[in-house]
Amino acid sequence: RAAREKIVIRSAYRALRPALFSLPAETAHRTVHRALATVQHTPVETLLRDRLVVDDDRLAVDAFGQSFANPIGVAAGFDKNAELPSVLGALGFGHVEVGGVTAHAQPGNPRPRMFRLVEDRAIVNRMGLNNEGADAVGERLRTSPDPGIPVGVNVALSEATDAADAPADYRYTYERVADVADYLAVNVSCPNSEGMRELQNRDSLEAILGELVDAGAEPLLVKLSPDLPGPAIEDALAVVDDFGLDGVIATNTTTDRPSGLQSPKRAEKGGLSGKPIEEGATEMVRFVAERTDVPVVGVGGVSDAAGAYAKIRAGASLVQLYTGLVYEGPTLARDINEGLLELLERDGFADVEEAVGADL
Repeated sequence: RAAREKIVIRSAYRALRPALFSLPAETAHRTVHRALATVQHTPVETLLRDRLVVDDDRLAVDAFGQSFANPIGVAAGFDKNAELPSVLGALGFGHVEVGGVTAHAQPGNPRPRMFRLVEDRAIVNRMGLNNEGADAVGERLRTSPDPGIPVGVNVALSEATDAADAPADYRYTYERVADVADYLAVNVSCPNSEGMRELQNRDSLEAILGELVDAGAEPLLVKLSPDLPGPAIEDALAVVDDFGLDGVIATNTTTDRPSGLQSPKRAEKGGLSGKPIEEGATEMVRFVAERTDVPVVGVGGVSDAAGAYAKIRAGASLVQLYTGLVYEGPTLARDINEGLLELLERDGFADVEEAVGADL
């Protein structure tokens, strides 16, 4: 019965998708966001949870002191203001990373600032970290019902803050969410906010992470850019080791444009996500996993079980997605988790954790 109803939900989304795709990308996102918010904490959410959550111990992962029922999570950017963790859990995701959250509320960049590359199953965004700010996000997480899954908070630099003041800015945000974040992801790699990516140089990174460690932040992860050259990644990983961080997220969106993109929107400025970056993101996961002992969260282009499994075998303990959800719809987490179980069984692994890093 649940399988039949999953097919109905998937078919309904595919029937609705042309109408959504006729809207500007950001308008469609807000429409879906409102629909999910409407059913959250209602009997519809319970029905979705019954139909879309895959309950199987073989999918469970323990990482950076947290327990995840399955390895598939929603990447930062989808739920910027921590409004949807519960209903996203009902769609079958094992965790949600909210944000990016900045110390101060900010509107982001001028619209239009999000573009579908439909022919490439990709998105370009230059949102600019629009969000309600750390105080509002912290209070919402504090007063909302327990979503039943881990919720990470992605923290980023406020647009109006100079790089010299970045450590204090990050600390302010951390202190507003410290009691409600299951982990903290330090975003120093957003390509759409002025000055952010310069924070990945070793001195800046040490100053920011040192401030957060001093504040008691844990579990503490750092999110890296796929556009960093190898030596810069190795520098960042040395800082991860020096400060005893708990994990690395690989990767953010890219400003590169791989050859072969078909969509006329490929010329838009911003960070590219989706299918065209999948292979490169998986290689970045492998590069990072070979050079650190902390858990790696793999992000970039995942839209099916094979893609998630490739990142797991390359060294990712957890996998996150966003663009795949736009193209595949609300059954995606269940589809991936069911597919992972088949792949684990095919390859003789007892569980996901046994498969992590199998290709290293």
